[in-house]
Amino acid sequence: MTLLSHQIVVAFIFHRPDRYTPMSLPRRAMEQMGFSICCLTCDAPDIPGTERCKGCIESHARARDKLTTGPATTKAERLAREQVTMLADPNKYIDDNDHGDFMLNYVRLIDSHRGIEEVITMEQVEARFAVQRSKKDKSLIREVANQNPWAERGPDADERKEMLEIFGEAKSPDVPSWDDLLEEVGELLDED
Repeated sequence: MTLLSHQIVVAFIFHRPDRYTPMSLPRRAMEQMGFSICCLTCDAPDIPGTERCKGCIESHARARDKLTTGPATTKAERLAREQVTMLADPNKYIDDNDHGDFMLNYVRLIDSHRGIEEVITMEQVEARFAVQRSKKDKSLIREVANQNPWAERGPDADERKEMLEIFGEAKSPDVPSWDDLLEEVGELLDED
């Protein structure tokens, strides 16, 4: 990502799809920003603290801050935000029509770095899907803001009884039958 005066230019990190061996290990700051893929595709020597690493981290941090503050007003800003989101979690976007191939390559690079072997057999595929299904998406709203004790389950019988005591029982409204409605319509027509 590069920040140019008032415009933001974002590009995917291109690399040869047949190259899955990382050139540099991800720096902690880049991992925290969701840009570990940038380090994994970097051609710089794997020496932490170099000027190139510092420059990349600073420019990525500035670009990310610029992207995430205020509303996206242009199509380029919306696209840049979308791409940053994809880079932060490429696993969720491997089925994207436009960028799925790149995201799959990024997932392979990240998995290789983490020591996760590439899936080969059907059993491995099924096991990987089972693991993915068992993971819950993290959401600040769901986990922190929503303190509803019934978010995962409904209230039990005692809790329902206590609520009825507090709020009282709701009386079901009197809903007229079809015969009552027809009779009422007939009376209205007779009056004319």
